[in-house]
Amino acid sequence: MASISQIDSRAGIECYCTSFAGTGGSIKQGSEGFMVSELVNESLDISLSYNENHRYPLYILEKRDIDSNHALFEIERELHMRFRVMGIKDAKAVTTQYAGMERVIRNPPAELKSRHTRLTLKGFTKHPLQKKFLAGNKFEIRIYNVRSSDLSDFVPHIGKVGNFYGLQRFGSERLVTHLIGREIVKRNFIQAVELLLCHTTEFDTQMSREIRNKCVDPSNYRQVLNMLPRGMDIERQVLSALVAGRDTIAALRAVPITIRRLFVQAYQAYIFNRCLSRAVMEGEDLLQPQTEDLCFEMEGPATFGRIIKYNPSSKTKLVPAIRMAGYTFQPGKGRFENITRAIMQEEEEVSAKDFYIKEMQELSHQGGFRQAPLWCTDFRYERDPLTVSFKLPKGSYATTLLREIIKPGDPIRSGF
Repeated sequence: MASISQIDSRAGIECYCTSFAGTGGSIKQGSEGFMVSELVNESLDISLSYNENHRYPLYILEKRDIDSNHALFEIERELHMRFRVMGIKDAKAVTTQYAGMERVIRNPPAELKSRHTRLTLKGFTKHPLQKKFLAGNKFEIRIYNVRSSDLSDFVPHIGKVGNFYGLQRFGSERLVTHLIGREIVKRNFIQAVELLLCHTTEFDTQMSREIRNKCVDPSNYRQVLNMLPRGMDIERQVLSALVAGRDTIAALRAVPITIRRLFVQAYQAYIFNRCLSRAVMEGEDLLQPQTEDLCFEMEGPATFGRIIKYNPSSKTKLVPAIRMAGYTFQPGKGRFENITRAIMQEEEEVSAKDFYIKEMQELSHQGGFRQAPLWCTDFRYERDPLTVSFKLPKGSYATTLLREIIKPGDPIRSGF
């Protein structure tokens, strides 16, 4: 079994799920080698023309070399138009996703362009775009510099792969998002701001390290503001608030809400990854439900329906679900819930009620459920060059599957 990298462990990913030796190699050497397109469900009702029932413009957003949140900021800054999207797509990729306008426009532009994006009018919807319309994503990914391009031994074991959150959820190489979330949940707001501004890893550039070291002393904040490169926009927003004399909660609130919510969500993801890792290491079957498990009812080949308790006589396909940490978390008798409870209480020293954050209620999170196995469909591969294609439901990470295929010794250098 391949050894686990230190950065995976920091994200709570403490094991591999398959014994496949791994192809070696890397991903994301160029944006064209990592292509993602959104899949929507049938409930998204699109009219090609404006009418009384379909008044909200819907666009196809194509982007590269920028993540979805920053793409929306760029569009608003350059085009003075505001959009919403259903899912967050990585920067190191060519991605195609839906983007909806939040206001009614009868004659919107047919095409819009910003530095990193192109928007093409698709039609009109009844309501502003909502996350419920997203079904999943289709991927086509090239793996470079492989030792072997034969995946015949891997394919039969795809169902064993756990539905881990990928490193992107935690800030990739900087891996700080969940640490900030932990301090927010524990009401350590000063420490949260210090982590956002000062935390460094071995992957920081020399310039980043110098800037963050200066941030250790608040008397340097005004000087640091003049040093910040364009890419450190979140740090600029927080520092500007602090220099203006605002307190730490107000400084955190200077961060856009979509990114601010990621802090607590990343901490939940970290607890989930640790729970799933422990279940795999203890030999739990992720595909086959057991007595007392909570499960998703499948409504189609890749559509997750309501949550029910495992019933062996059920006529529908049931997929084991893991209850996420949150203020509605109630430990039951299920195998995954027992693990999560132990991690929260004994190791993280947090309770369910801590996720209701009175000081910043907009960051409170009730929890929810996530499927235990990575539900991969339509997997195919070509050997020369090694290229894989597959579909995943919303919220699942392609890099989780690629990690099991490549078994990277250094995930960051391998493009993860």
